Amino acid sequence: MKIAIIGISGFVGKTITKELVERNHQVLGICRQNILSDTQNLTYRSLDVNQTDQLAKELAEYDVVVSAFSAGWNQENMHLKFVDGSTSILKAVKLAKVKRFIVIGGAGTLYVNELIQAVDTPEFPEAFKAVALAAREYYQILKREEDLNWLYFSPAFEIHPGITTGRTGNYRHRMNHPIFDENGKSTLSVEDLAVAIADEIEAPKYSQTIFTAAY
Repeated sequence: MKIAIIGISGFVGKTITKELVERNHQVLGICRQNILSDTQNLTYRSLDVNQTDQLAKELAEYDVVVSAFSAGWNQENMHLKFVDGSTSILKAVKLAKVKRFIVIGGAGTLYVNELIQAVDTPEFPEAFKAVALAAREYYQILKREEDLNWLYFSPAFEIHPGITTGRTGNYRHRMNHPIFDENGKSTLSVEDLAVAIADEIEAPKYSQTIFTAAY
């Protein structure tokens, strides 16, 4: 399968790229940096995601696009930059007539009950709130796309380099609501996040919804 990953230099994007390359998919990695590939089934392109038409040309022959785009942390106008960049990616995907579009979003978009999303709860960490609100706004934009086969992935509440389980290949998944283990924790390694995304690409279970994965 031909798969394009946007944001391959980031923590999540590079791990998803590695998983897909190791599964022998033909992968295109898109980011701002100039990177050379020494892997046969991995090609890099340096591109600003706001160049919508150029991005669409790059994506035109790909079966799936995964966006792990990030506007960075604590940058000036981060919220606006994220929404603008993500909206440009969405437009490029539609122009390119890509069959499937998967967005790596935020855990704050998960519903803790039928009405309230995690980002709106008092317990949600203030340090992550700006990013979570931007990701939630983009989810609202995606929801209006009735003719596009899109999917919004919300990771577990705890997913960071300090989680040392590595790649186990074992995880649980569901729509809309967070998954907790027997200790009340919602955790997942970035390696198993990549497994969950690759599994969903190879054997689709969800469409036009939020889905999540955790231990």
